[in-house]
Formats: sequence, C-alpha cells, structure tokens
Amino acid sequence: MSEKNTGCDSLGPSFFLQFRVDLKLQPASVRRILSAVNGFFQFLVRNGYCLENPLRDLPPIKENRVVPFVFSPQQIDQLLNAACKRIRKTPKHFLKDLSVYTAIMLIARCGMRISEPLRLLRIHYRADENTLYIEKTKFNKDRLIPIAKAVAEQIENYLAVRESFLPQDSNPHLLAYQQRGRLRHDQIYRMFRFSLKDIGLHQPKRVIANMNFCAPTPHSLRHSFAINTLKSIKQRGESPQNALPVLAVYMGHVLYKHTTRYLKFLDAEHRQRFFHYAASLEEEP
Repeated sequence: MSEKNTGCDSLGPSFFLQFRVDLKLQPASVRRILSAVNGFFQFLVRNGYCLENPLRDLPPIKENRVVPFVFSPQQIDQLLNAACKRIRKTPKHFLKDLSVYTAIMLIARCGMRISEPLRLLRIHYRADENTLYIEKTKFNKDRLIPIAKAVAEQIENYLAVRESFLPQDSNPHLLAYQQRGRLRHDQIYRMFRFSLKDIGLHQPKRVIANMNFCAPTPHSLRHSFAINTLKSIKQRGESPQNALPVLAVYMGHVLYKHTTRYLKFLDAEHRQRFFHYAASLEEEP
C-alpha cells in the first residue's frame, strides 16, 4: 500500500489481481500469501471493520504441475555405492557416517519417509522376522513391514559395528549418532547431496511452462521405490493394480489413491524423455 500510495478505499479485487502479478513468486508461494490476506479480511468483515472481503471472488491462481525426480534401480545402486564410499574411516566419524548411510539405504530400499529411519528404535527391528515396526508417523499410523534379506544383513552389519564402537551402548534409537541422541535430517541431506554430485546426478529444479521439474531429494527415493516396485511386478507378469493396495499399506498411506500420486511415470527413463520433450518445446522460437 505504501509503494502504490494506496488507501483502504482502493483495496478492491483489481488491486489484489495486480498485487498477485507483482509478487513475482512461484504460484504455491503466491497462493499462501493470498490465503493469509484472505483470512485477514475475513477477520475484518466478521468484526465489522469491512463490509466485504475483496479477495472473496478472486479467481484462484493455477499452481505449476510438480514433476518429481525418479531414480532408476541402477542409479539407486550407484547412489548407495557413492554414499558408502563417503563413510570416513576415522574412529571419530566411522559410526556416525555408517548410521547416515544406513538411513539412506532404508529410505531407498523400503520406500520410507526421511523421518522414519531416524525415529526407529532398536526394539522396532525384529531380526527373527526380518521386519521393521514403524510407529506413529504421518497420519499417526503404525505399520509392520517385511524387509529384504539384503536390507536385514545391512542392519545386522551396522549393529555389529555399533557394538564394537559403543560397548556401553544405552542409545534406544536404531541408528545412533552418538552415545545418546539420533540422526538429524540435515545429516541425511548432506551425504545424499555429496553422493549425487559424485555420480553426476546433481541438478537444480527447473521450471518449464507450468511444470516444476524437481531436483533429486531423499524423498525422490520414496517416489522411485513405488514406481520401480510396480514396474518389477509388471515385468514378472503379475498385476500392478492388484499389488497397489498392498504397496500403499507398505508405504504407510491411509488410502491407496495417495500412492497413485507417486505413479506419474512408468520409470526413470519415461520421466527423462518427458523432461527433454518439455525442454525442447521451451527452446523453440
């Protein structure tokens, strides 16, 4: 209002339409700002300071379509190998780095959310069953998931190393950062980011037309797990549609339609072809 030399009498729909244009932000950010302003005017109307809300009939702004990054199974193997090589061999750092690597491995191999391996307790790993109990995560939901033999072997190896480093271990968390406490999100992101660079997959987010092509993040591993799992089921000649409800439970979704939101592409190659096609259209005169 100060920049436009505008008084309260001029705060009509046209003012906020221009305000929306002048923000020069991503659609999601603009929607959040206007939602807050809309709530403020609703408060003013309820309390009699305004007769009507100028944002009431403002047409919604279209958000860009989110295009997640998808890893192929081979790229996931490369990423985990790069992360493994980043484990420092000094006594001060070895166990900490191994904990971070194991967290990334669980996200990639079990389709976990980034917070889930960090919150696991030692009692949540059941070696006799090869299962992990994931407690009260998103949607306040618990689930017990079977894990592959190779994943169980990685956990057993980690616990053996941990026992040799911490003979008086009293940390209840499955993945320990130190004698007490647990890993933090930023530690996962740091190793993930450096490992991406090591294998040449680091790339920034790119906006093409109304599409946000996301940069690879740890959550991309969860997307990739869903896509690659269903592709593997189809390659075995089985029904992905029948497997979808089971996959939804495994990933902790309340409804399997939430899992379908992860399935925007057939595989990593399909996503890459879509990206190149969109980029080529942008470059056309």
